[in-house]
Amino acid sequence: MTAPVTRIDAIRYARHERSAAGNFVRAVDDHDLPMPLDYFVWAIHREGHPPVIVDTGFGEDAAAARGRVMIRPVVQGLRDAGIDHLSVEDVILTHLHYDHAGSLSAFPNARFHVQDAEMAFATGRAVCDRAVRVPFDGEPVAQLVRKLYADHVVFHDGDAELAPGIALRLCEGHTAGLQAVVCETARGPVVLASDAAHLYANITRRIPFPIFVDEPAYARAQARVMELAGGSLDHVIPGHDPLVLACFPSENGIARVDLPPLRPIAETQ
Repeated sequence: MTAPVTRIDAIRYARHERSAAGNFVRAVDDHDLPMPLDYFVWAIHREGHPPVIVDTGFGEDAAAARGRVMIRPVVQGLRDAGIDHLSVEDVILTHLHYDHAGSLSAFPNARFHVQDAEMAFATGRAVCDRAVRVPFDGEPVAQLVRKLYADHVVFHDGDAELAPGIALRLCEGHTAGLQAVVCETARGPVVLASDAAHLYANITRRIPFPIFVDEPAYARAQARVMELAGGSLDHVIPGHDPLVLACFPSENGIARVDLPPLRPIAETQ
């Protein structure tokens, strides 16, 4: 029997050079070694259907404001993967931080899938705290509200089945309503963890990335990601790890994560 999901593209669009110290909430021995972050959007393909896009990235203005290096605009990354952004009908927003929900206007014909808790948090009193709202950009959140009023937003309250072979799983902790995406592929489940784990090392070291709203919930989210992946790192795709491009079959900054890694991820840790 053919698996519902036939291909998953991890498309890199930006990068941030930094040291390991910036990626863990607690001190690590290799704190002064380089440990950059890559920024991705993901495309889930099923036979006979337009691709489902996971997250929308950010644009040039956000890159300049936050000191990130744009490799290519998100729309160009999609074109490089053979995807017409105007044909996209469904976009999953794993959460509403600036680097995951910043280019909504690139998808004028899409429905945007978001958790109730995420939208409530991003538009509620919590973001009156300047430290809390740093990872959010106000304009993309406002754009999503406008899309809500134009009937282009679909809310989910916890776990949901989006389409055959594509499931949403609530993994709050990094944010109030982060949702991972579980895809049924020929090699088994592939979990697009988004920022439930920025890096494989956040999982293997059991040390959170230093942005979260609830640290115990963050730990539970990572445990759930591993459970959804059948306990295998090879079936987890973190939100920002350059190892995704290094370990999976890749070309032009696009990794085929529906395929097995070229070497076991555990060997890289």
